[in-house]
Amino acid sequence: MNSHLSPSDRQSKIVNIIRQCNRVSVEELAQSLNISRETIRRDLTVLARIGMVQKFHGGASLPTITGEGAFRDRLGENVAEKVRIATEALKLIAPSETLFIDTGSTTLYFAEKLTSVPDLTVITNSAEIARTISLSSIQTKTFLLGGEFNGDNRQTVGSLAISQIRSFRAHHAILTIGALDSRTGVMDFSIDEAQIAKAMIKQAESVTILADSSKFERIASFEVCSLEQVTNLVCGHPPGDALKVVLLEAGVKLIQAPL
Repeated sequence: MNSHLSPSDRQSKIVNIIRQCNRVSVEELAQSLNISRETIRRDLTVLARIGMVQKFHGGASLPTITGEGAFRDRLGENVAEKVRIATEALKLIAPSETLFIDTGSTTLYFAEKLTSVPDLTVITNSAEIARTISLSSIQTKTFLLGGEFNGDNRQTVGSLAISQIRSFRAHHAILTIGALDSRTGVMDFSIDEAQIAKAMIKQAESVTILADSSKFERIASFEVCSLEQVTNLVCGHPPGDALKVVLLEAGVKLIQAPL
């Protein structure tokens, strides 16, 4: 039996498997993780209580609150790499700091890790991130930005959300992206999400981009910021040599999550 895993690590692995498969049985989880069925059932009960999974007889699935469509699909893409990125990014955060966090699958994984850091203030436009942090037993103050609500990825956007961002100052802006290249810098496929990210960057002391390798040397429709505005780039696999040179010349600190 895989008894060396801590309960939190074990439960994190269970959630990640369910995200990739959408629906799994207790037996499948027990075999995949080499853990007893009784332990799996107890973990599923804990995870269901905090809303991370939805139990059914003999197994579990993603909760409906995670949303449908594109965002739910992204949660199941490159899961292992995104979790490694989130774990590494956590090292940049100190107790009592204030963070902006935008909506994204990688930032949701980051928010789950963030629940181990005490006395934070988190400002986000993601209802799912706000919910995740609010369920933590660690004392954290969470502000969910108001504005036009998008049901697929459960985020607020628009002028109301942007005006509220301007009333905060933060130590960090933790952002996901649509694309990154050497010519334009950071880009997004959504103009609404690009505007939210721009507003957060303007009010933050440092800017940390969380990006899996699928984002490098791509083009998206809307510019977010230049590379010179980025403090840290946390990635699972390094960018190519040409892009790496440009990032270093721009003063970006490259942080690669270990395998």
